[in-house]
Amino acid sequence: MKSIYKLTSAVVGCALLAPAFAQDDQMIEEVIVTAQRRAESVQDVPIAVSAYSDLQLRELQVTELLDMTRLVPNLIGSNNTGLGSANVYSLRALNNTESIPTFDPPVGSYVDDIFISRQNANNFALFDIDRIEVLRGPQGTLFGRNTTGGAVNVILKKPAEEFGGYVELGFGRFSQVRFRGSVDLPVQENLLLKLSAYAIDDDGFVENRTTGEDGINYEKNVGVRAALRWLGETVTWDAAVAYVDNEHANLLNLNDPDEDERYTLTGLRSDQPPPWPTPIHGAKAGKPLGNWVNSLSLYSNIEVDTAYGTLNIITGQRYLDHDFTLDFLNLGRPYGGFTIANEGEHDQFTQEIKLTGSTGNGALDYVAGVFYIQEENAVDFADLLGIGGAFNGFQPLLLADRLLENDTDALAIYLQVDYHVNEQITLTGGARWTDETKDVGYTPNPNWPWGFGSADIAALGYPLEQNAKITTPRIALEYAVSDDLMLYASATRGFKSGGWNARGTNPGAIEVFGPEKVWSYEAGMRSDWMGGRLRFNATVFSTDVTDFQLPSAVYDPVTGAPTFNTRNYASLENQGVEVELTAALIDGLTVFVNFGTQDAEYAELNPSIIEQQALCNSDLADGVSFAASPFCAAGVVNHLGQIADPVRSPDYTLTAGAAYDIAVAPGWELRPSAFIYKIGKHSIGSSGAPTALSDGYSVLTASVTLRNLEQDWSISAECQNCADREQGTSFFVGLYLQDPRTWTVNFRKDF
Repeated sequence: MKSIYKLTSAVVGCALLAPAFAQDDQMIEEVIVTAQRRAESVQDVPIAVSAYSDLQLRELQVTELLDMTRLVPNLIGSNNTGLGSANVYSLRALNNTESIPTFDPPVGSYVDDIFISRQNANNFALFDIDRIEVLRGPQGTLFGRNTTGGAVNVILKKPAEEFGGYVELGFGRFSQVRFRGSVDLPVQENLLLKLSAYAIDDDGFVENRTTGEDGINYEKNVGVRAALRWLGETVTWDAAVAYVDNEHANLLNLNDPDEDERYTLTGLRSDQPPPWPTPIHGAKAGKPLGNWVNSLSLYSNIEVDTAYGTLNIITGQRYLDHDFTLDFLNLGRPYGGFTIANEGEHDQFTQEIKLTGSTGNGALDYVAGVFYIQEENAVDFADLLGIGGAFNGFQPLLLADRLLENDTDALAIYLQVDYHVNEQITLTGGARWTDETKDVGYTPNPNWPWGFGSADIAALGYPLEQNAKITTPRIALEYAVSDDLMLYASATRGFKSGGWNARGTNPGAIEVFGPEKVWSYEAGMRSDWMGGRLRFNATVFSTDVTDFQLPSAVYDPVTGAPTFNTRNYASLENQGVEVELTAALIDGLTVFVNFGTQDAEYAELNPSIIEQQALCNSDLADGVSFAASPFCAAGVVNHLGQIADPVRSPDYTLTAGAAYDIAVAPGWELRPSAFIYKIGKHSIGSSGAPTALSDGYSVLTASVTLRNLEQDWSISAECQNCADREQGTSFFVGLYLQDPRTWTVNFRKDF
């Protein structure tokens, strides 16, 4: 930890020693955000928010949302196990790794105010981005359910009033070819059109040493978007349609340092379906090794200027198909070790009506609205264990093959009012009332005659429907010391939906968990110094989570074995500090430091976990190794018989970097840049088992760009994970590694 403080102090110190060389016009870019559902400077928002413009994102090599996780204090992220299309976010120790739709992530994803409920495809490839806002802490009043950890808000560019655009082409390691482009085509003075597209294609970086295949974990990702803007005297209508076709698996792989390559041992092939000796029902039986996501998104925002403020009618429709066949045990069997074959359809409709305005004298600002979401999910999936014994001829065991259907209907009403007591003091009060209903149903597929259905679950007393009516308020006090210094304090409540343990292979395992609730208390400072050339923002927070949805192992007194599931087993407490510093003190030089520290721990543990801990310690006292004990290194009891630290809650995150614009000739500019991302000690498995523990690691990202300022083109050479560090980012049966070093040469032309 000392080294982190030394590095932070060194970077900050260099920035603060530079004013003698500063130019008066060297100012930090102002970013306008909608963190409070209205446009305002990020420096005026009494919320912990990190915001990056399109230019900043490009210079920091943020080409997909996963890249963004390296920049935000107390946020870490990785692809989900198996799924290169899905991101697992952990923000202030709140996270969820389950992609099945009876679970909801605590960090909400939004694109142009449209909530993206499913984690399956939240790793968007970024093109035509205006900005990204990451709101830290619960956003239950203005953003609603499933934002207990925070929200990732992606804002896309609107069609421009003049002809223009850009085209970008890149080539990189693993035969990667990358294209991005956009063009603005004004149809009439008041009718504007924007067409955008991207494509990513590479050969993958994993060799299959069982089948001889190369190019596992490849990515083939294509997206197109058409956006339309109609401008009237009092009405503006924005509409868009976007389609994405993404093939990207995140298969368990190992590193061979002698060969300098990654490899896997699965017997599944990506060019043909498995030779199933056990019948698998439906179209999923014909899918080879891989992960496929297709999504169609429709968007409409009608904005009307009224006497009472700005009225927005925001409509979103999203259709998502998600299929995969993945081996999670990495054995050389032709049908995999532990294989899940999945075919899913996920449809989502959202409707919001929002009014934003101020009173005539400007003493009150208000945001009020109604929000409705309807979600329908159907997942046809089978689980097979490829280590069957002699009793079945060593054929894979069909653990389950079933159809899961679950729906969500939620209605919310919200209001937030900002009262400007005077020019310096603002009081904020708001609340959101949510009425949410979720249901679930099971149908065993015909090839699973010993399976179970909804009636079997209900017979055990488990409800097939859940309803929650919850109010989530927010209060805040803001004090503007000056035009460049603002202090604030706030208390905010949020909640995350309940659900079911949907992957259970018997009706008794489909247990229910209720909503997770959180109160977060913050105090912060937003400040600009030295004429806008030095920005320093800091936040102190304390979070109390009740009914925490905790994955655990419950002791079964009848069988003497643990059962793994998720329920509201505990509370969680977390405190920390977050700092963001940016300095542009020397002409052309910008440095930045983003630092977060936290101290998360479980509290009010369920008696079943205390009992499991006692049984683990009893086994250890009797000389039983933790690996042989069913109670140790399971759930949240670690291999030492202690309660593990909350998963994915490193004691610190640090990002520190610099970029320097150098005039090399008239009209020509060279821009080298680099930043290092460091993360502290943490566990990527809930049990804190040794195989899932990380002492921390660092990742280097760097680039150099040559720009022709007069002709608006540039060429750049970039690398990510430049030092080719190997580190685990997620864990399920085995350790999933970060991608190896990649490099890209990009050409971009703006017109």
